[in-house]
Amino acid sequence: MDFSLLTDAMASKSYGKIADICNDLMLQVSAQGIAFQEEWPYAIHLLGHIYIDDINSARFLWKSIPSAIKESQPEVVAAWKIGQRLWMRDHAGVHEAIHGFDWSQEAQGLVAAFSELYTKRMFQLLLSAYSTISIQDTALFLGMNEDDATNYVLQQGWIVDPASRMLTVKKQPIVTDQKLDPSKLQRLTEYVFHLEH
Repeated sequence: MDFSLLTDAMASKSYGKIADICNDLMLQVSAQGIAFQEEWPYAIHLLGHIYIDDINSARFLWKSIPSAIKESQPEVVAAWKIGQRLWMRDHAGVHEAIHGFDWSQEAQGLVAAFSELYTKRMFQLLLSAYSTISIQDTALFLGMNEDDATNYVLQQGWIVDPASRMLTVKKQPIVTDQKLDPSKLQRLTEYVFHLEH
């Protein structure tokens, strides 16, 4: 079985392509009637779907994995644990699942990239959903200890109240479309009119 496309994607850190590459390879192999269960990179395949936030596909893949593989490959179970936590919207549990397993050399880069991406997603969620939030809750969402979470959000311009242990969220400025100057519009109209006539 030729995993060169997958190997290249992993080496170039093109993690967003992994799920599609694995899906295509699985279809090709299945169409040829080749048994591939033992050597298939199920953990990487699951993590590829998780990375692109395609939890439905990850669930279907998990259900299709033979029980013998689940029992003999703990990394597959660990990858699915991340998927389960995402499915249940257990934000702190996602981070626990990420950090609670000793990932293989092959999976480490993908898991680290997903962890960073997930932290950024959670930060954006906090940014849009809260005006104030406790340091403790922020740490749970970001998968950090309270000091690291506080430092992380302070770098984004948030304000901390040490007495109440609350953070005030600094909203991002809303970018508005530039208004077109009427005189510029008039000149453009005259120019186009001149070109047409």
